[in-house]
Amino acid sequence: MRRALGWILVIALVLVVAAAGLLLSVPAAAQRDALDPERPGPGGMQALAQILRQEGVTVDVVRTRADAQSRLDDRTTLVMSDPYTLSDTAAAELADAAHDLVLVSPSARMLHLLRLGDYATSAPPARARADCAVPAFAHVGSIAPGQLFRPVPGVTACFGNADDGAAVLISERDGARRAIVDGAALFTNEHLAENGNAAVGLALLGGRPHVVWYVPSFADSDRTDIDVPKTLADLTPGWVTPVIVLGMITALLAAVWRGRRFGPLVAETLPVTVRASETMLGRARLTAKAADAAHAADALRTGSVSRLAACLGLAARAEPLAVADAAADRIRVDRAACRALLTGPLPGTDAELVPFARRLAELESAVENAVRIERSSP
Repeated sequence: MRRALGWILVIALVLVVAAAGLLLSVPAAAQRDALDPERPGPGGMQALAQILRQEGVTVDVVRTRADAQSRLDDRTTLVMSDPYTLSDTAAAELADAAHDLVLVSPSARMLHLLRLGDYATSAPPARARADCAVPAFAHVGSIAPGQLFRPVPGVTACFGNADDGAAVLISERDGARRAIVDGAALFTNEHLAENGNAAVGLALLGGRPHVVWYVPSFADSDRTDIDVPKTLADLTPGWVTPVIVLGMITALLAAVWRGRRFGPLVAETLPVTVRASETMLGRARLTAKAADAAHAADALRTGSVSRLAACLGLAARAEPLAVADAAADRIRVDRAACRALLTGPLPGTDAELVPFARRLAELESAVENAVRIERSSP
């Protein structure tokens, strides 16, 4: 399992690097326009498209003129934002092919091409009602209009008037219906639930069972007088992609060749021998730096007990109390004094530590002298 987990991590890392390289080398997908019916953000119109589908209207989102024209018939409403990427001729042909047309982001150019009117210079009112003879708006409440438009003669103005400007313009000529509205202020996901905006959207876009929603893009442009934004793939030379792929393959082969083998740990003997004196001095410096007199005293007494036990012929693990009694008997002193020294409380300050260490050294010297004299005696 450890070996498999290690290789899984290596492969995952390689895949992440590969994905990053592909994102840099492959042309990025077209960014969604602010009024795109498939955009869920505040500026998109996905909510309106979903409401239309819930009401039984078929909504097809297309991104090319050819696809849009192939789907148009007398039961279809063409919806689009300002086709700024199309020439006047292409925009007029697309508009003429539609029986019903709703422009949700009109420009001055499209207003003139459709012969509907022009922008109004007056400020929009806080609230506006339909106040027009369009039956679909009969039960729509008030709205807070955005941009206002001044209609030409023969065009119906709703949610405003012909003099000051209206939020919606509708024209019906030769059996064709054309409508314009500032969808950015009414139909985006951010504003659709306000006032009667959703009802206005259903009235304009839901009159027929089929909606073809054309989203203009630079990929579908026929204009030569505009600068198409360059993607990262367009700005990089053609040899970048092969180099990135070759680098990823090289990195993978290097990981297999020189990568660490994830196996069990192996204990190895260190080739360095540390002297006991160095260890002792190091521990002494740490104890001194910590100012732990009790710990230092315990280390000194433990060493004294061990050496006294060996000198007196006792077991290496003899109890300190037994060592104290044997030492007292050997040098003929009071057992209570030896027990207090070898088993009693430890000093807590440096001032108490110095005489404590001196007494331990004197006890060891006395025991060693006594044992030496006994061994040398006949």
